[in-house]
Amino acid sequence: MPRSHLRSLPFPLVAAAALAIAGLNLGHGPVRAQAGASSVAPARGASSAMVEARTKAAAERILEALRNGDADTRYRQFAPSLQRMTSPTMIRQRLATMPKVLRWTLGPVVPGQDSSTITARLITSAGPRDLLMVIDANGLLEGYHFDAADQPAETVARQFVEWISQGRYISANSLLSPELQSEIPPATMQIKWQRLQRLTGDFVAIKRVFRSESSGDQKLVLVKSEFGRITDTLFVILDGRNQIIGIDFPTEPNPPAPSR
Repeated sequence: MPRSHLRSLPFPLVAAAALAIAGLNLGHGPVRAQAGASSVAPARGASSAMVEARTKAAAERILEALRNGDADTRYRQFAPSLQRMTSPTMIRQRLATMPKVLRWTLGPVVPGQDSSTITARLITSAGPRDLLMVIDANGLLEGYHFDAADQPAETVARQFVEWISQGRYISANSLLSPELQSEIPPATMQIKWQRLQRLTGDFVAIKRVFRSESSGDQKLVLVKSEFGRITDTLFVILDGRNQIIGIDFPTEPNPPAPSR
């Protein structure tokens, strides 16, 4: 079945039979290198010290709202591109399901032209979590990623499909690698998902999640999903730290099996 790549990466050791069944055409997409602070120009001409101080202050405010469970403040801290994809009510529902943030330690700032990244080590009611935040020059959150290296790849893939099927595109986007997030913002993810459902009918349920193959630090997880008209399989590719680095949706889904 032809497939619509949100992003495809090489997966050299996936079994040939699995590829034939899936109809995957995995090409080599560009990967943005992680840049160090010394090799990236400060945002909008500001000094590195100014950018670092501004980014850390914004990160403190963002994490304070997260710790307080303040959905309204958290919504206002989102950049406009994220605000269009959510609401205080959706954020409040998400916060209710998250482990409570108790305290944190900020890591280094990596300044960029229009936004900067900063890491944080969170101590939560469920244990430590590592968080990467992308913060723009106005101190607003453009994207984030929680480390999921300690979770099974199947759990991450299932969570991704569950969130995207619920319209939680920002949460789903947070499971992508930072490089893939820059290529597939939540708005693009929404368009791809809605386009898929025009072919398949509305999403109904996940039927099965299983790993197909692993190759080095890449894992291919298949998410068999039931839609209104058919049941088909979505492909999720993860790296060694369980960041999603590739997603593949069918463009011509499999028709339902004939009844006997």
